[in-house]
Amino acid sequence: MKNLKFATLVSGLFLAFQVSFAQRIDLRSGDVAVLEGQKVLNVQYDYSDFGVGKFATEKEYLDKKSAEYNAKEAGKGDEWKKAWVADRKNRYEPKFEELFNKGLEEKGLKAIQGSQDAKYTLIIKTVFLEPGFNVGVMRKNAYLNYKVDLIETSGKSTVAEMVLNNVPGGQFMGMDYDAGTRIAESYAKAGKILAAYVDKKLKLLHYYLF
Repeated sequence: MKNLKFATLVSGLFLAFQVSFAQRIDLRSGDVAVLEGQKVLNVQYDYSDFGVGKFATEKEYLDKKSAEYNAKEAGKGDEWKKAWVADRKNRYEPKFEELFNKGLEEKGLKAIQGSQDAKYTLIIKTVFLEPGFNVGVMRKNAYLNYKVDLIETSGKSTVAEMVLNNVPGGQFMGMDYDAGTRIAESYAKAGKILAAYVDKKLKLLHYYLF
């Protein structure tokens, strides 16, 4: 009896942990239950229009920061700007997919960029980015806002619209002096939160069906 009660408690805590992630999702329309039985999910990223910190657009932020770096050392700002953009493919997207796929591994669902076989496509749009800072004695996490659309790959019709706001990014013990590291952790957390949300929805679907 004690073992049964312990197992029930652990199971309850685990589900509560999952729900805490799922509660950060704001479902604006539709439903992700259509992913039941799917094995592959195409994933795309949209960086076309987002603010950075106090700047209304990413371009304003990049222009100012790169000019400041170039003023200190010729060419440094240009290299910094290239690295900023390259981090999307090199760090942010792999982090999101790693945690998303890990969270849905038991469901057999995997997100793959450019998948030609996926019936549905997940579009991760960055809406706002606060890069944060870490100067040793003081630090501030990055945090990002995302809009997530689940669409039919062929017809492009929207199946579900979701929003994730204030998703933090930072490393344990504050070992995140580079902004790219902090931002990548936000993408990782977004992947984890979204996977937990999908997992919860599919479990509820099974509960009512079976």
